Amino acid sequence: MESNRLNAKDLINVGIYTAICAVLCCAIAMTGVIPIMMVLLVVFVPILTGIPYMMFLTKVKKFGMILILNILMGLLMWVTGMSYYALIVGTIAGLLAELIFRAGKYNSKWHGIIAYAVSGLYCWANYFGIFFNADAYFSTRQNFGQEYIDAVTKMLPTWMCPVLFVVDLVCGIIGGWIGTKVLKKHFTKAGIA
Repeated sequence: MESNRLNAKDLINVGIYTAICAVLCCAIAMTGVIPIMMVLLVVFVPILTGIPYMMFLTKVKKFGMILILNILMGLLMWVTGMSYYALIVGTIAGLLAELIFRAGKYNSKWHGIIAYAVSGLYCWANYFGIFFNADAYFSTRQNFGQEYIDAVTKMLPTWMCPVLFVVDLVCGIIGGWIGTKVLKKHFTKAGIA
C-alpha cells in the first residue's frame, strides 16, 4: 500500500514543474513592458502554462503537491517584484485546487482543469497593488516612465479587479483544456483521460 505522505520523488516533481511554470511566467511577464501586455498577463499566463501544469497533474496523487507548487509560485512573484498578494492568494487558491483535484480522486480530467484554473489565481493577485495602492506600486517602477504608468493605470481602474478574476479563471479553464488535449496520450497512460 502506497503511503499518502509526500516523498522525495513527489517533491522532485513539484520542483521540476514549478521551475517550468516559473520560466514560462517570467518569459510572459517580460512582455509586460508594453502596457496592454501588462493587462493581458491574466490571459497569456494561464493559457500558456496549461500544458506543463496539466502534465504535472498526471504526477499528483497525494495531497500537498499542488499547494507547494502554488506557494513557490507565489514566492517567486513576490521576490521578482510583484507583491506579497500573489503568495497569499496563491496559497489559498492552491489549497482550494488541492481539494478540487482530490474530490476527483486525482483521476478526473475536469477536476484537474478546474483545479488548474483555480490554482492560477496568483496571477490575478499580482494586480492588487495597482488596484488598491497604485502610487506605492508605481513608486518602485519609476524607470518605466510616466507615460507607461499612466497607460497601465488607465487600463486598470479598480472595477477591473473582478473582471480580471473572471478572465483569469476562464483562461485557466481554456489553458487546462488545451493542456489535456495536447497531452492526451500522457493522460491516458496516467488513467486521467
